Amino acid sequence: MFKPLINAYARIQPFWPWLQDIVLLAQRLLIGKIFFVSGLTKIDDWSNTLALFQDEYKVPFLPPVFSAYSATIFELICPVLLALGLGTRFAALPLIGMTAVIQLTYDQNPQHYTWAILLLGLVAFGSGRIGFDAIIAAWLRRRMA
Repeated sequence: MFKPLINAYARIQPFWPWLQDIVLLAQRLLIGKIFFVSGLTKIDDWSNTLALFQDEYKVPFLPPVFSAYSATIFELICPVLLALGLGTRFAALPLIGMTAVIQLTYDQNPQHYTWAILLLGLVAFGSGRIGFDAIIAAWLRRRMA
């Protein structure tokens, strides 16, 4: 009775790792786009960005100008690294920090929890096999052997 189900599962089992890699790629691209567009918006009107960080965002313990520059840099560089799958775990960390700061100090939006979960997934699982992290890891394994 269960034999057809077991056979079907056995046939699709080799594809699960590739599905995981595709999901990780989609995660990287989705969350990267959100932050990258935000970074582009910041550089599009820099005087407005500085005004927002001085008057509205009010990041604790950091000067507004430093906050504006660091947020913009992270929003422009980290998403590119995520898209490439290069240093994925490290690129996700500053974005998690930014998400936490946004959620705790400025805008309590449930969507930020989704962002955090996507980013934490990337920290936990890396880029998968579709990215430069995997290429570099394979190259290092060959070099060390």
